[in-house]
Amino acid sequence: MTVSLQEVDLVWREADCLFNREEVRAAIDVMAEKITAQLKDTNPLVLSLMSGAMVIAGKLLPRLDFHLQLDYIHATRYRNQLSGGNEVHWIVRPRHELEDRTVLIVDDILDEGITLNEVIHWCKQQGARKVYSAVLVEKHHDRRQPPGLKADFVGLDVPDRYVFGYGMDYKGYLRNAPGIYAVKGQ
Repeated sequence: MTVSLQEVDLVWREADCLFNREEVRAAIDVMAEKITAQLKDTNPLVLSLMSGAMVIAGKLLPRLDFHLQLDYIHATRYRNQLSGGNEVHWIVRPRHELEDRTVLIVDDILDEGITLNEVIHWCKQQGARKVYSAVLVEKHHDRRQPPGLKADFVGLDVPDRYVFGYGMDYKGYLRNAPGIYAVKGQ
């Protein structure tokens, strides 16, 4: 799908700001405190789920006050589209061994949950002792797959609208928006 810069600019200008930069930073601080309390003595492997988690991981990791290792995983359903397909496409798997490790998966958003659920399942298949998930935003609706899937650590709750910013994109753009925004009319 090709998108024009004029379309991206219009979406940006008309977007509704749900959370500004300061509100996002405060939410990340709270997440970091909760993650530190839970994982500080576990020597976790943190897996940043690309590409969306690049921003949140960069903001969250310096706030975690314990030793950890970092790696990344790239699995996606969206491929710069507004909605994801049913198949998860694996692009990169972590270099570190997961056997007997505590794993923290960091992602930008928990929407339908198909990708996060598959990554959690894969980590467990690799022998991870315990798998946690942390997402900057959780979208509220009844389309979760599987139903009832929740992240262990959530920064912000968002309504069932198309959101972008802080790593979340609009057709491959606007991941760098300095807050959490919703596309007008969606």
